[in-house]
Amino acid sequence: MARPRKPLLSRDRIVETASALVDAEGLSAVSTRRLAAELGVSGPSLYNHFRTKDEILDAVADAVSAKVDLSMFEEGDARDWRTALHDWAASYRAALADHPNIVPVLAQGPGRRPAGLRVADAVFGAMVRAGWPPAQATYIGALMRYFVTGSALGSFARGFVDDETAYDPADYPHLGQAHLLAEHRQKVDEGAFDTGLRALLDGLAMQYETEAREKRARQDS
Repeated sequence: MARPRKPLLSRDRIVETASALVDAEGLSAVSTRRLAAELGVSGPSLYNHFRTKDEILDAVADAVSAKVDLSMFEEGDARDWRTALHDWAASYRAALADHPNIVPVLAQGPGRRPAGLRVADAVFGAMVRAGWPPAQATYIGALMRYFVTGSALGSFARGFVDDETAYDPADYPHLGQAHLLAEHRQKVDEGAFDTGLRALLDGLAMQYETEAREKRARQDS
């Protein structure tokens, strides 16, 4: 009986394997030698699809960007700009939370990555259609990326140890319950994200109203 053929090497297989390595072991686990071993191929065969390790990591990052919901920015969607930003930010954070080890690559910006560029294009276009000046629409896109990627780079709750003796009340009188934070990491981190997102959107809504009033005043003068 003939031995089963190995699946043909493809960009998708390389990206899926690299993504699994990043998720399990971090960015440092990815090398062309390690990937070739995981895929059961020779190292040089990878170069038929990617020139460098950085290109592979870019493709892994872009695969995560492709998971972000952009439907709220489509022209036929009924959501207003604030609701659209909220829903997009929640989807964006969820995608990053599933793949936290790739966030440092995503935080560098989209570069030439197609899915990342589609995200940036969708946000900017939706803000301009909503009436934001182009410059402000650019600032909003940058601000949202800072906020979402920053929230995914680390866990506030996980930064405290699960040891009640670590925080002596004589030294830290207000950290008596800090040792409980790690146990409630998801609740704390999601609550912090939601609180920050609401505050950010509240501030943008105030700016939006100010921009609208100033525009009307200029038109009436």
